Amino acid sequence: MDLRRLLPDAAVLDVAAAYGDLRLGERAPEGRPWLGCNFVASADGRATWEGKSGGLGGPADREVFARLRCSVDAIMAGTHTVRVERYGRLVDDPVRRADRERQGLAPDPAAVLVTRSGDLPLEAPLFSDPAQPIFVYGPTTLADPPGEAPVIVTRMDDVTAAAALADLRQRHGIRSVLCEGGPTLFSGLLHENVVDELFLTVAPKLAGGGAAHGITSGPPLDELAPLAIESIHEHDHFLFLRYRIEG
Repeated sequence: MDLRRLLPDAAVLDVAAAYGDLRLGERAPEGRPWLGCNFVASADGRATWEGKSGGLGGPADREVFARLRCSVDAIMAGTHTVRVERYGRLVDDPVRRADRERQGLAPDPAAVLVTRSGDLPLEAPLFSDPAQPIFVYGPTTLADPPGEAPVIVTRMDDVTAAAALADLRQRHGIRSVLCEGGPTLFSGLLHENVVDELFLTVAPKLAGGGAAHGITSGPPLDELAPLAIESIHEHDHFLFLRYRIEG
């Protein structure tokens, strides 16, 4: 599937060439992994349609989504997103797992869940797959989850994403993490100043309903977070924007 690159220079290339071999771990700052966030949104800013993000995407968006999953050590998602989107094994295609290994990554990216409440989406298929490694960060009262998946639980007096990311780097050697939302988690990461890049697909669709359902939620930042464009691609009127967060 070809994308039309608009920036940094005009070209036509397939998704594998545009998003393959990104080597995101090499961008890791001191003391924590590189962290990118991936969202799809309608042209009027909605992050979901009928409660899920899938209805906003298209074939190229799904391929970019899969390629990004093949480029990082771990995938972070909010517990609500895991529950609603019915997360299972993060890379279930053996061809894509082999592609990860060619990049020097483990065949399966780890799942990372950070929960202050301790309410885990145990009904999601993610927790029943013995091939899916999971890191859970939660309060001191958090119980070990049942299920087949190999889960490492880390309990904290003060549960923060920054502390979880530091632990992932220091104890587990994780150098790159892709966050797949939702809006509450993304906002928290922005407030903790741990986001390095944003991958934003703008779908050529209007959803209505106002900005309350955008890619962020909760209180605004104390200051605007400036973005710098890394690349822009287009396919079938979808725009694929890659931003670096500055400051």
